Amino acid sequence: MTKLSVNINKIALLRNSRGANYPDLVKTALDCETFGAQGITVHPRPDERHVKYSDVPALKGKVTTEFNIEGYPSEDFLSLVIASKPDQCTLVPDLPGALTSDNGWDTITHQTYLKSVVHKLQSEGIRVSLFIDPIPERIYAAKETGTERIEFYTGPYAHDFIKDKEAAIHDFKYCAHLCNEIGLGINAGHDLNLDNLKYFKENIPGLMEVSIGHAIICDALYYGLHNTIQLYLKQLDV
Repeated sequence: MTKLSVNINKIALLRNSRGANYPDLVKTALDCETFGAQGITVHPRPDERHVKYSDVPALKGKVTTEFNIEGYPSEDFLSLVIASKPDQCTLVPDLPGALTSDNGWDTITHQTYLKSVVHKLQSEGIRVSLFIDPIPERIYAAKETGTERIEFYTGPYAHDFIKDKEAAIHDFKYCAHLCNEIGLGINAGHDLNLDNLKYFKENIPGLMEVSIGHAIICDALYYGLHNTIQLYLKQLDV
């Protein structure tokens, strides 16, 4: 079974645009769970343009499915994560000011640093996932950090899927088999949508979780949030 974790950053962005608590971020997260989501993801950035640091403890106290906090492991971010004790922390290499996540970790160059951060989080009982590109050498290096999971950065897959879906999935499929062989759990996220999600799921053995936000909120404008989450769950039921 592949879990669907709904990233609620765009809900927070909409809320922040008017300076009030509308839409209510916590209520939306709970509604997503009621509608079938098996997890909630947030990515608080330093400029707090969407999810704010103050949102995290409020969500932690209410979310009953898997709570995943993703972000760049700055001191402030790690303090927030350790204080909040989410089920999972996904480490991404975004620097302050990044518009969105657009690449995975170079786990070879940053292996020593990542090993330290992974150990620090795990010692607090938090499962760790590393945002990563489908590059075999980096998969092996990720394993050396001690992380339990990796999250494939699927932006390139989504971009290339339109032109040649078999070519788009090739590296991800190969690296997924590699992850299975060496004992790394597999998550995935970024630009997955109703057009490309089912094919990705069908070709990635052992896919444990997908984190989707932007596409779900865009589709919800037309289908409604409840129906949209059901449509995404259906794509994963293969």
